[in-house]
Amino acid sequence: MTTTATEFTVAAWPDCPPRLLRPGQTGAQSYAEYTRDGGYLPLLDAEELLVQVDLSGLLGRGGAAFPIGTKLRTVHDAHRRGSDTVVVANGEEGEPASIKDRWLLRHRPHLVLDGLRLALAVAGASRGFVYVSDPAAAEAVAAALADVPAETFGAAEIALVTVDAGYVAGEETAAVRRINGGPAKPTDKPPRPFEEGVHGLPTMVSNVETLAHLPYIHQHGAQQFRAVGTPMSPGTFLATVTGGGRPPALYEIPHGAAVSELLDVHGVPADAVTGVLMGGYFAGLVNTDILDATLDHESIRRLGSGLGCGALSLLTDECPVAVAASVMSYFDNENAGQCGSCFNGTAAMSAVTSALRDGNATDEDLTRLERWSVVLRGRGACGTLDGATNVAASLLRQFPQVVARHLSGDCESCRSGAFHQVRPYEVEAIAQS
Repeated sequence: MTTTATEFTVAAWPDCPPRLLRPGQTGAQSYAEYTRDGGYLPLLDAEELLVQVDLSGLLGRGGAAFPIGTKLRTVHDAHRRGSDTVVVANGEEGEPASIKDRWLLRHRPHLVLDGLRLALAVAGASRGFVYVSDPAAAEAVAAALADVPAETFGAAEIALVTVDAGYVAGEETAAVRRINGGPAKPTDKPPRPFEEGVHGLPTMVSNVETLAHLPYIHQHGAQQFRAVGTPMSPGTFLATVTGGGRPPALYEIPHGAAVSELLDVHGVPADAVTGVLMGGYFAGLVNTDILDATLDHESIRRLGSGLGCGALSLLTDECPVAVAASVMSYFDNENAGQCGSCFNGTAAMSAVTSALRDGNATDEDLTRLERWSVVLRGRGACGTLDGATNVAASLLRQFPQVVARHLSGDCESCRSGAFHQVRPYEVEAIAQS
């Protein structure tokens, strides 16, 4: 149990031994503790480890769910062609409703560094970076790096890079741009970092939770990694759960677990849930159809949404229109201000959803919102505009009756005061006590 401003729970999943979490871990796990638990094992042949990562089916845990084996092999092949390469452990957790990366960096920094070590070896990289915004995470990583014997990373040099927190700062091209000395703002693609990244070199940028799975694969192999999960979504993932009138919690869940089971574990009655804000803010809203779903990429995609970074915010008394308006306002405030389509598009969609929440929108406003949710998709340099279009489209598609009640000024949930938050479902309580 953790306590700062609010109570915060870290818990394993029933009948599923945790691979990443250590419930009850106070402070940062030391080098001695981590090695005693089997960390920093002598490296297997790099080619064989790459084969095992491919076979594991490990998907990125940062939001896009891209196969890590494919990304790693691309940079590995660049090294074999004679290029120097770079690996970046991306711990800039831009989603306010997510806590997993900060928890790992604060409490299990050696697990992340071990994963970075293995990725460096497979990629043949001479340089590695740990990219973070959370000051406590940076402190834990710096202390861990000081404890690791110099030979642990072979000939690779490791640097810690800090950045001011921001929704766009964790986007992979923003990370590269910041490490190269520029602002932490996204750049147009192509080139992508695996083609031309840090210092112009092929660069693998990988979320820290993704890297934290590599030591398990290294020690136990792909088959054991796939012993839990589903064929298309193997292994476990870290889920930040907020809302529902309960304290925030971080769970390590096997892919394929039922949403209904998560609600039981979290202590929220299913009949109290009216919807979920999925994947942090990015994947949009889902109605009560989520109650019959399982927590894997294929099941959530069938609902027109996504797991994203694994954050789930439960809606009970909150009106989905008001939640959407708060999220859209956040996107409007957090966009990088570089792309006209995003700068203007997030502002326009925020204005309509706020007007809808306040009972001032018209049918013409909703027609424009629906059109923008389609034509603006994919037009920004990063995912901010896509996140905004996801929220708009999912609100209109998943909650048409609630939208209609707002048009007529008859929303019972908002009558006594609508949901208003600058950073809805933000999780701040992460320090162990």
